Amino acid sequence: MVNEFSASASEIFAAAIQDYNRGIIIGSTSTYGKGTVQRNIGLDPETGFSMSNSDLGTIKLTLQKFYRINGGSTQLRGVYSDIVLPDNLEYLKVREKDDPDALPWDEIGKASYGNWKSGYDLKTIQQMSNQRLDNDVVFKTIKESTDWLSKQNDKQYSLQLDKYRKEQAAIRSTIRQLEGLLKLTGELDVTALPGETNRWENDKNKQERFAQWLKSLQKDIYLDQAVKVMNDMISQQNLVKGKTEEPAKKAF
Repeated sequence: MVNEFSASASEIFAAAIQDYNRGIIIGSTSTYGKGTVQRNIGLDPETGFSMSNSDLGTIKLTLQKFYRINGGSTQLRGVYSDIVLPDNLEYLKVREKDDPDALPWDEIGKASYGNWKSGYDLKTIQQMSNQRLDNDVVFKTIKESTDWLSKQNDKQYSLQLDKYRKEQAAIRSTIRQLEGLLKLTGELDVTALPGETNRWENDKNKQERFAQWLKSLQKDIYLDQAVKVMNDMISQQNLVKGKTEEPAKKAF
């Protein structure tokens, strides 16, 4: 699962999963697109340029770049999701590509590697997910609302105060509607892994935050879609093997 804020290491992991065919990337159209490595270099020769807390200040330099085994960089483009779920962040221009000074995408020679035999057909999984989304009123509304909100960023506003207030009220109403749509009407069966249940029993605040996090996942519409996709994958694999197994459960 990824979104527009999945950056750097999480993008490398998602790219590896995708390139080796070890899973399906699901979420926003693409991840953040941070494929570079920076380092703070001190400006004081007396203490050495390796000191990042130099009294004379520091300069941050880009020294390295990430590349996938298929040769493409994660810079700028990020990782494209196999299955796209509409979300309210898509048009907020928060990715690396939205920075006019960002380094460009490029590629190097492809590495020699083999794909894992997954036992499922990605195109079939995509079709099943798209059919669910097409029939899902919540995700259709999210897409329509975010499309409309994106157009408000570039429109010209009236100098008539009453008209302007009405337009702003419509924007606020749409945002509130989106916030209300991000929670399931029912609840997912989300539980902690056995070893994680009381991991922070000696720290009340951390334990409470962990419990609240689990509770929020029970209402997560994106987690719900991810579980459904996982069940599609399991069902296809079982058809190939001729087996019947329990659907995927949610444990964190």
